[in-house]
Amino acid sequence: MKLLVANANTTQGITDLCAAAARAAAAPGTEIIPATPRFGPAVIATRVENAIAGHAMLELLAAHAGQVDGVLLAVSHDTALEAARQMMPCPVIGMTEAAALVAMTQGARFGLLTFGAIDSYRELLTRHGVMARVSGLVGVDATPQQVLTDPDAVTAKVQGAIAGMVAEGAESIILGGAAMAGMGARLTAPVPLLDGIACGVKLLEALVALRLSKPAAGTHAAPRGRDSIGLDAALAALLRG
Repeated sequence: MKLLVANANTTQGITDLCAAAARAAAAPGTEIIPATPRFGPAVIATRVENAIAGHAMLELLAAHAGQVDGVLLAVSHDTALEAARQMMPCPVIGMTEAAALVAMTQGARFGLLTFGAIDSYRELLTRHGVMARVSGLVGVDATPQQVLTDPDAVTAKVQGAIAGMVAEGAESIILGGAAMAGMGARLTAPVPLLDGIACGVKLLEALVALRLSKPAAGTHAAPRGRDSIGLDAALAALLRG
């Protein structure tokens, strides 16, 4: 099967980290196709950037519609998830959504560790309906770009935050950030550390194998007959149906 690993940030180094983590998790015979948007923020950190990245993500996915068996949104904000799920003819899952679903099989409560501010993740996990299972959210003082320029220092900060999260009751910990893809191999913890890319690949492989039909009714039915102006041709075609 072919799985698209679609970054919503325009930093190619982060796409590369996600692609490597996805290939490490994939079963034999699963082809990982990484992709980076042609426009948008280097790294999403604000509501405005996330909205811009949503358009970029949908354009990116439209270019691959009908050519892949599943889509993993390789962005910890799960940018444009519901719209992508409605638009695409194949299963779509967000990396933080995937990690949260797996976390709920690993204990009563889980934590999420990310870079910088945590408010957007509280909102995201609330939308996913899992906030009641969250023991805590922690933002370490580092940026995704520093993962690429000074990985050892960032890994040390993440390692230092893990003990506190376990003390607060986390029975598993989500490494919440596309730039954290693959970092778990360099960390130690007394509880499972969940990589959203790895979790997403394994869940997508299962969804593809289930061969569930695309909804023809309800909120995830594909758009039909929608006119537009100025959109990328592939995206406009999917809106027309």
